[in-house]
Order: sequence, then structure tokens, then C-alpha cells
Amino acid sequence: MPVTHLLHEIRELGYPGSANLLVRYINQGRVEADHAALPPRKATGLLLADPARQRDEQRVLRDQLTAVCPEMTSLAALVSESALLLSPSPHNAKALTGWIAQARDTDLPFLHSFTTGLERDRAAVDAALTLPHHNGRTEGVNNKIELLKRQTYGRAGHRLLRHHILLS
Repeated sequence: MPVTHLLHEIRELGYPGSANLLVRYINQGRVEADHAALPPRKATGLLLADPARQRDEQRVLRDQLTAVCPEMTSLAALVSESALLLSPSPHNAKALTGWIAQARDTDLPFLHSFTTGLERDRAAVDAALTLPHHNGRTEGVNNKIELLKRQTYGRAGHRLLRHHILLS
């Protein structure tokens, strides 16, 4: 909305100030400062956390966040249901099929691409959700080696990298 149009509207409501004062007010961010903004990272944390483990004020904020729009309510429900699939169980493969169908029925396009990726690699996803085995320790060691390689970039040969890995 152009400032002149906004100025005309608020002058009809009794605003006595100048256009310059209005522009300064808008540029200082006071218009947006009337309500507290919730950073995306905090909103994500509220949606991904187990409600049973959240403090009361976090639960209230989560409820306010999910009540904002129907899409947010749908997203919160889908996130909660997907968290239940993370505990390995033989029934999770069938439950995942239902979850994917439910996610595709919502009006959330970013979830549609996510479900397409799940379907594309369905055998691995089913194995991860149904079998009690995991490769967390191997991935941790790989992550540690990659970190050491980055720290010694350009200064270390294979022997020095080997010593760093064995000593840490």
C-alpha cells in the first residue's frame, strides 16, 4: 500500500501528522513491533517437541501457533503423527502409508514433495521405521572424521589425519 494512500486513509480518521512523520514511523518498524514475532526456528521447535515434555508456557504458545490457520493445525497434527512412527515397530510400514495419504490430502505443497521422496526410497524408509537396527554410531564416526578433515584442510596428509583420528 503506498504511503500517500495510507496517509489519506488515516487523515480521514483524524491523523494530524505529516507524511514525513508517517514514513519515519513505518521505517522504524513500529508497525510490526505491535506484536511479538516468533522466529521460524522457535516455531519449528515448538511443533517438533513432544507436548508432554513442554513447559506450560510452551504448550500455550504451541496452541496459539496451531490455532493461527487451518494449514498450521494440519501441519501440527501431521508432525505429531509422524513422531509416533519414529519408534521402530512392525506396524509402522502400514501406518506410514496412511500418513502419506493423509499428508497428500492436505493443502501443504512442501509436504507433497517430502512424501514423494519417502515413496521414492520406500524400502529404506520402511526398514528404518520397522527394524530396531541403526547405523548411528557409524554415522557419528564419519561425522567426526569429516570434521577433522575440515579442521586440517591443506595442512595434513593421510598420516597426520590418521593420528588425529586415533588420538581423538
